[in-house]
Amino acid sequence: MKAIVKTAAVIAGLTLAAGLAPDASAQQSRNMSIVTGGTGGVYYPLGGGLANLLTKYVPGWQATAEVTGGSVANLQLIGSKKAEIAFTMADAALDAQEGKDKFVGNKVPQRLLAVLYPNLMHVVTIEGTGITKMSDLKGKRVSTGSPGSATEVMGFRVIEAAGLDKDKDMRRERLGVAESTNAVKDKKIDAYFWVGGLPTSAVTDLGATPGLKLALIDHEGTVPGMNQKFGPLYAPAVIPAGTYPGQTRDNKVASVWNLLVVHESTPDDVAYNIVKTIFEHRDEWAQVHAEARNVKFENQKQANSPIKWHPGAEKYFKEKNQNIM
Repeated sequence: MKAIVKTAAVIAGLTLAAGLAPDASAQQSRNMSIVTGGTGGVYYPLGGGLANLLTKYVPGWQATAEVTGGSVANLQLIGSKKAEIAFTMADAALDAQEGKDKFVGNKVPQRLLAVLYPNLMHVVTIEGTGITKMSDLKGKRVSTGSPGSATEVMGFRVIEAAGLDKDKDMRRERLGVAESTNAVKDKKIDAYFWVGGLPTSAVTDLGATPGLKLALIDHEGTVPGMNQKFGPLYAPAVIPAGTYPGQTRDNKVASVWNLLVVHESTPDDVAYNIVKTIFEHRDEWAQVHAEARNVKFENQKQANSPIKWHPGAEKYFKEKNQNIM
């Protein structure tokens, strides 16, 4: 797995008078690594925004957002205790919990802090490639997401549920969303998969490129097959017309929830403070990316996540009289 890249450290200094014993805040000093995704996605700005909030509002904490390959890489880092907080999709989290697929022999003991927002699968191309439906991907050059990403996990499942073979029916690349957008512009690939929030900046960039016409491929019909094989993780959703430049019609897609998780050994007070900061400063978080507004109390239901709640999160929701079960 590629090494994670440190991109933004937000420093909250603690100044102590010489010769004096540390105060309570200094004793609780903590460095927090938040693992996110690629720079063209939504996890990355949200992770940076969360790092700012934790550093600003929790005395003694210094939080840093990290660029990674995405959900799979993030969960591996949580499992090895090389990161404290991870953004992940629910399907990848379930694989990690059960030791399946990319986590065979390496179960990740994780706990849920918050259900975030729905991630919507994008099947992205441009007019002129001859791709107007999923079956048209046969024989095309297609990126299925960067290694270690949830895009790759869900992308493979969408492809299979659409009746295609990821290895035999297409010439496959493994690029992140920003790299995929550039590859479409340069005519090095014909289409790409990306699962993320709305809007995703790299898809916006492609739609705004002069001389190109964005096309998003419907695939909501894959949802029943995916749920039959992998459990009730997926739901039909819509990317509304006008979400991206040049998008003139609704795009009917598959979706899955995003989660914020930590290692099960995370102290209760640490988990509590993270959740409290998120919900008490959500509007400030949403100034970084609008998807933060979808982190709502009403979405905090165990039915939206296969991962058990952390006791620290449960304590916060109980204080707010929120039924999360």
